[in-house]
Amino acid sequence: MSQNISQANISPWKRNWVAYVTITRREILRFSRIWVQTLVPPVVMTGLYFVIFGNLIGQKIGVMDGMSYIDFIMPGLVMMSIITNSYANVVSSFYGAKYSQHIEEMQISPIPNIIIMLGFITGGVVRGLCVGVTVTLISQIFTDFSMHNPLVIIIVAVLTAFLFSIAGLINAVFAKSFDDVSIVPTFVLTPLTYLGGIFYSIKLLPEFWQQVSLANPILYMVNSFRYGFRGTSDIDLTTAICVILLFIVILFSVCLALLERGIGVRQ
Repeated sequence: MSQNISQANISPWKRNWVAYVTITRREILRFSRIWVQTLVPPVVMTGLYFVIFGNLIGQKIGVMDGMSYIDFIMPGLVMMSIITNSYANVVSSFYGAKYSQHIEEMQISPIPNIIIMLGFITGGVVRGLCVGVTVTLISQIFTDFSMHNPLVIIIVAVLTAFLFSIAGLINAVFAKSFDDVSIVPTFVLTPLTYLGGIFYSIKLLPEFWQQVSLANPILYMVNSFRYGFRGTSDIDLTTAICVILLFIVILFSVCLALLERGIGVRQ
């Protein structure tokens, strides 16, 4: 009886905070315990990009947008690692929890869906940023380290990881099998990433394709991130950040509505 009374006296804010911290801690421990599978592969893959595209092909290309090619692609490669890992962490974790019906147990508890969302999303953000920082450090083997505006780098990295963590959660909500988890990264995320200005400046494209490229949200993230490192961008910085924030608001609202209605979760 005394235990029930003490639980009833816990404020909703404190209860929600404890729930959020618990979910976040579990998500961080989940990927950190298997760091050989979650943190090492993207670092190795990005290292290969630096060797092949930066050193070998880059020497043939020479200068891109007023800088050496390897300096040009460095911010984009870091951003690509943040995007793929924040997305992958949430989509795999949430679908696994949904498959084991763990999400249903959480939803019948007095935890708001937005707290559940934020817990999973924060786990994805932390993994994305961990990989991003590691890749940035590894990149110093191949190129000189310089930051034009560290604040822009931090803001864009956090916002991008947050956005693609939400996108991964939406993918997991609709996924009905483990095969569905890989469809969006393979057929949507990968093409958008490679066409997002990582390896080239859109100034090289004809006018028509420059306008088409502006429909790719990853273009805004890569260019604003490149501005933070190199001080140059194909897109206005304010416009780029506004686009990222707009996508966050839209996807977050959609994701929350899906969880509130139980779509893809409740059987």
